[in-house]
Amino acid sequence: MRLFRLASVVAAVGSLVCLTFAQPAAAQAPLKMAYALSSSSHYGAGAEAFAKTLEKSGKFKVQQFPNSALGGEREVLEGLQLGTIDLAIVSTGATLNFVPQTGVFDIPFLMRDLQHARKVMDGPSGQAMLGEFSKRGIVALAWGEQGFRHLTNSKRPVVTAADAKGLKIRTTENPVHIAAFRQIGILPTPMAWPEVATALQQGTIDGQENPLSVITSAKLSQMQKYLSLTGHVYAPTVILVSPSVFGSLSDADRKLFKQAALNGSAAMRAYVDNVEKSGVEQLKKDGMQVTTVDRKSFEAAVAPAYPEFERKFGKALIDSIRNTQ
Repeated sequence: MRLFRLASVVAAVGSLVCLTFAQPAAAQAPLKMAYALSSSSHYGAGAEAFAKTLEKSGKFKVQQFPNSALGGEREVLEGLQLGTIDLAIVSTGATLNFVPQTGVFDIPFLMRDLQHARKVMDGPSGQAMLGEFSKRGIVALAWGEQGFRHLTNSKRPVVTAADAKGLKIRTTENPVHIAAFRQIGILPTPMAWPEVATALQQGTIDGQENPLSVITSAKLSQMQKYLSLTGHVYAPTVILVSPSVFGSLSDADRKLFKQAALNGSAAMRAYVDNVEKSGVEQLKKDGMQVTTVDRKSFEAAVAPAYPEFERKFGKALIDSIRNTQ
């Protein structure tokens, strides 16, 4: 009888083990994916393309957390390092505090246009930079995109650099941007994105700077009167995964994650292309006064900051980016 009972227990345990290991990966807890903007933004477009690619495999589920639901971008990056967040799309405004070299892409007036910027990010400079993230406990899969950053404010139209002097403008926690704005005479005010809408409504700041993709999706036309098409900085994003997740994957699944990130990047670029065509007209309809700026006046105002950028990132790297064809 005892032998019978023992055999029954062993059989039951064996069945349980078999069932446990037979469970498909889809039965695992969903991977948590964080990003700062709404699901209808370019971030959301990238996240959705990423998630769909993974989910088609039948192995993974992705739960999206838009609108900074898991914290600001700094907190999200820390969560990736700790393994409390699995996936994320973040701006280089935040990554610069973790991977300082990424700041080279934020140098004002370095990128000529979207075609130039995409060749840089897809080329040797951009791809080598992705590898730097692993040194900071984060895995970077691909570059996403926001477009070129423009200036908005509630005070006055800005056409020349002189017009921008004295404006209190929200920036990311990005020393490259901050140095450039100070050179122009703007009063930069670093602030986490979730705080910006309230600060604009209360008049704590006069304005902010972001790509059209953000200005439209965040409905900033409801809070800002003037849009100046400065195109001062190209704004990449990066699609990230925590080392704890990536390290647990097979080689085949790592390739799947990388392909998902490339699909996310393509979706973000398509969103930006659409916004670049339709965004300005939409913002005009929403009541914004849009001005084309004297770009040369802004370039001249920022020029004295370039020696500092060259010391920080290396003249050779800056020149290689500028000369990419």
